[in-house]
Amino acid sequence: MRILGFAGSNSSKSINRRFVRYVVTHFNDATVEILDLNDFEMPIYSMDREQNNGIPESAVKFALKIDNCDLIIISLAEHNGAYSAAFKNILDWISRMEDRSVCNGKPMLLLSTSPGSRGGASVLEMAKTRFPRNGARILESFSLPSFNDNFDDRSGITNIELKNALLKKIGTIKETLSDIDN
Repeated sequence: MRILGFAGSNSSKSINRRFVRYVVTHFNDATVEILDLNDFEMPIYSMDREQNNGIPESAVKFALKIDNCDLIIISLAEHNGAYSAAFKNILDWISRMEDRSVCNGKPMLLLSTSPGSRGGASVLEMAKTRFPRNGARILESFSLPSFNDNFDDRSGITNIELKNALLKKIGTIKETLSDIDN
């Protein structure tokens, strides 16, 4: 199985990237690629830019990464209750490509976390509604609240109830993908 993981953030100190790096460790037999949105910078989407210059090469490369994976694991940063501008811009550009949806039917584990007690719940709910219209098959979702209180880089999720809830969802995803492969 090939997993594509990334945080919906371009922060160099992204807690969502740290969270994704932890979550992918639970997929032992997978080939994992973690993307950094900073490697896919492109101009802010506008119809004029698209008409004058076409789709940026960075958007094409990101879309190819999606096409070449079996599972997307994304942890969304919440900026004012919504996606980060960097992530939304990538979505906007890829959505303009012909003959594809953004996620192209790929299964997804949708995550969010934040320092606050809601754990990015607003952006997670927004994504759960929106991503299926962008071609994602959301298999599971999980929000980790109060990241700084519930996560340690060495041991991962420190709250046993939250850790078990996530592990149960990961188990469900593994079963689902195994059933599809057989």
